[in-house]
Amino acid sequence: MREQETPRQLPLDLGHATGHSRDDLVVSAANSQAIALIDGWPNWPTPMVVLAGPAGCGKSHLAAIWRGVSGASLLKPSGIDKHVETSGMALPVVIDNADDPHLDQEGLFHLINAVRASGSNLLLTARRFPAAWGVTLPDLASRLKAATTVEIGEPDDLLLAGVITKLFADRQIEVDPSVVQFLVRRIERSLSTAIRVVERLDRAALERKSRITRALAAETIDAIDQGQAQFDI
Repeated sequence: MREQETPRQLPLDLGHATGHSRDDLVVSAANSQAIALIDGWPNWPTPMVVLAGPAGCGKSHLAAIWRGVSGASLLKPSGIDKHVETSGMALPVVIDNADDPHLDQEGLFHLINAVRASGSNLLLTARRFPAAWGVTLPDLASRLKAATTVEIGEPDDLLLAGVITKLFADRQIEVDPSVVQFLVRRIERSLSTAIRVVERLDRAALERKSRITRALAAETIDAIDQGQAQFDI
């Protein structure tokens, strides 16, 4: 008679939210200049600031922090003109992913003028520098050249290790530093990947009622790399 398998214990989804407060930031050479600029508001060198860097480098995190301290409105890259017409634009503004191919160029031009006239501020985030956005409106291209542009690099080892350690700590999980260093060497160098891997490892450990070990980390990363997720998230 075949022995009955013990059913897997499915962990509860406790809804761990990704922190977007200033205290959640880990500072390294990759992002220190951008953090200093956000911390320095409202004493910005120009009314408009662009944070440029690869996906997962923390641009949206910094934009969320600035929104919290400045009370800025968050706009999508498309349909900017409509917002300018209806709001008058007295408040600071954030536009995430401003290098979107559907960027409302006319709207952004009018928005920049409105922000400058009101003495307010505009924060744009993008993967590329403004010169590479494919802007076809000469007046907008001229305005963007006057922006203060700060580059955020890919997470270095220090930043990635700090983020991973904090993500585990937020979940009240103690992990050996050697496991953290293993993850730093193995995962894609982005903060979004670090968040996803920590979530997956947390669920795997709960399901198996085990600690997060290097072996479990290796197995989990291999599953992610192969596109064969073994643990529901």
